[in-house]
Amino acid sequence: MAKTQYYTATSIDGYIADENNSLEWLFDVDGGNENPFGGFFAGVGAFAMGATTYEWVLANDNVLAEPQNWHDLYGDAPCWVFANRELPLVPDANIFMVSGDVKRVHEAMLVAAKGKNVWLVGGGDLVGQFVDQGLLDEIILGIAPVVLGGGAPLLPRHLTAQHLALTGTAQIGRFAYLTYAVGSEPLPERHAAEHRYAVLH
Repeated sequence: MAKTQYYTATSIDGYIADENNSLEWLFDVDGGNENPFGGFFAGVGAFAMGATTYEWVLANDNVLAEPQNWHDLYGDAPCWVFANRELPLVPDANIFMVSGDVKRVHEAMLVAAKGKNVWLVGGGDLVGQFVDQGLLDEIILGIAPVVLGGGAPLLPRHLTAQHLALTGTAQIGRFAYLTYAVGSEPLPERHAAEHRYAVLH
């Protein structure tokens, strides 16, 4: 079954960009020889990002002057950009500028994805709007060995252990990858009681 996924890199203290909206701290980290993004994106049929993330791609990947860079990154997968201001479109890219209710757009994304997954690129507040509507199924984090002390938060929402179930772990290069299923099913009370006992003793 297709999933709506938040796949992103983050610092140890939960920031996806520093206070200057820079990712230089991320590019300095050795990701090893096995980049998991290719395998992940092979399962993506549609994706969405916020205006700030889109502007970062425009500035750092030179996609307006060299549109092939966009296609090399994302192929022909349709992209929805949530923005309340006018932004330039990458030539010949399958991009839709939208605003407002994420639920309406999510329905269109599922249709366009044709049974494949929907990727929420970021930022964190946009992903939070999908969380608010109960539309996020999975979080995949590549945690870099960096502490930023401030910046753009990973996901500015309150999710407890009852909403997140750890389903996968991996070390790739110097990154720790954690995968969480997102839902509302409470943990069994017996397990919760056992954990409280272990912590207190």
